[in-house]
Amino acid sequence: MAETGNWPNSPGNSNSATLPAPTLAPHEIPSAVLFACSMNAVRSPMAEAIMKHFHGRTVYVDSVGARKGELDSFAVEVMDEIGIDLSKHKPKRFDDLEDTSYDLIITLSPEAQHHAVEMTRTMAAEVIFWNTMDPSFIEGNRESRLMIYRQIRDQIIARIKERFPLNTPSDI
Repeated sequence: MAETGNWPNSPGNSNSATLPAPTLAPHEIPSAVLFACSMNAVRSPMAEAIMKHFHGRTVYVDSVGARKGELDSFAVEVMDEIGIDLSKHKPKRFDDLEDTSYDLIITLSPEAQHHAVEMTRTMAAEVIFWNTMDPSFIEGNRESRLMIYRQIRDQIIARIKERFPLNTPSDI
C-alpha cells in the first residue's frame, strides 16, 4: 500500500485485506472517509469540503471520481456562498488515490458505487450509497442551474449532518 499522508488521522497502512468490512454504528464518526462520484467535479468535492468543514480536525476526508473530470465552476460558486472555498480542488480518479485505508466510503453515483465495491474486495471498509443527482446535466439559464446546485449542496449538508452529528452548537 502507499504511504500515508501528513493529515491528522490519516488512514494507516494496516494489512486488513482478509478482514470483513467493519460496520460502523449509525452515528459513529469514522477516522477516515472517502466520498466518490462520477468525475470528482461536483458532488464528491462538495461532500469532501463540507465534511472537512464540520469534522476536518478529527476525520481524514478525501474524494475521488470513477473518471477524472474538470472542477465545475457552479460547484465552486455555490460552495463559496456558504464560505467554503472549493477552487483549489484537483479532481482525481480511484486509481490516483495515494492511500486506500478508509473506514467508510460514501458513493454518490452508481458508477462510483461499482468502483468502491471493487476497491473494497481487498480492504476492510464500509460502503454506503447516497444516490445524488448530478446537477451538471441540468439545462437552463444560469440562475435556474445555480438553484439546482444549491439544492444538491444542501442535500449533501443535510445527509452529512444526519450521518455525522455535530458535537457543539458552534459546529452549526
